[in-house]
Amino acid sequence: MFALGRLPDLELSGARLTDFVGDLMKLVLDNEGGYVCLANVHMLVAAARNGELRNIIEKADLVAPDGMPLIWLLKRRGFPQAERIPGADLTLKVCETAAREGIAVGFYGSTAETLDALTSSLLKRFPRLSIAFFESPPLLPEKPEVDRHIVDRLKESRAKIIFVGLGCPKQEFWMAAHSPHVPAVLIGVGAAFDFIAGTIKRAPIWMQKRGLEWFYRLCREPRRLWKRYLVSNALFPLMVLRDHSRCNTNTRRTVGK
Repeated sequence: MFALGRLPDLELSGARLTDFVGDLMKLVLDNEGGYVCLANVHMLVAAARNGELRNIIEKADLVAPDGMPLIWLLKRRGFPQAERIPGADLTLKVCETAAREGIAVGFYGSTAETLDALTSSLLKRFPRLSIAFFESPPLLPEKPEVDRHIVDRLKESRAKIIFVGLGCPKQEFWMAAHSPHVPAVLIGVGAAFDFIAGTIKRAPIWMQKRGLEWFYRLCREPRRLWKRYLVSNALFPLMVLRDHSRCNTNTRRTVGK
């Protein structure tokens, strides 16, 4: 039997992508660092069953919904303007804004080949974008400890936004460990590096809008993803029904806590 656990108590953004990017850029300009989580069903189910991960997500400076079930939940709770904020879309919009504002960015995660394709793709889209840091790390444990060498390199780069593509929950543990030591905003974006680089194909738009992107990815990578999606998708509705009074889905209009 699976223990249901408790869903995180969140201030989940009910804003549109452009509004969320505005809140994120305010966080960047405050120059005090922090980290941003993109929540989907898999992440919330994992957090419900892992108190340490739940605590990390609850302490995030911003949390955006990266999953249609969360959007449907937000709309039912009075946020008709809410829209899904996928990691790839957020990365592109933030990089567009950073290029316009002259803010340096960095990337941590994935493979060297993917990072090469990613940076090439981004610079073609945004020629003025300043990419001050990118690193493909060795295989990390699920709960990485603070890497002082990486902290020093991030500080030296002066990047103010670091996209972290390690997958959930590794990237959330990494951000929580490193955020206190890095003067930049860390954003966990999952598979966004591969999507933008073109090494993994995204689901068609019609599937994304109907909440079927998980099914598309499951069909392409069944061995790796079957447990993540089938278990999470089965448990999440039960958790929502039981913990609906605990889920605070108010739109966050000010940055930070």
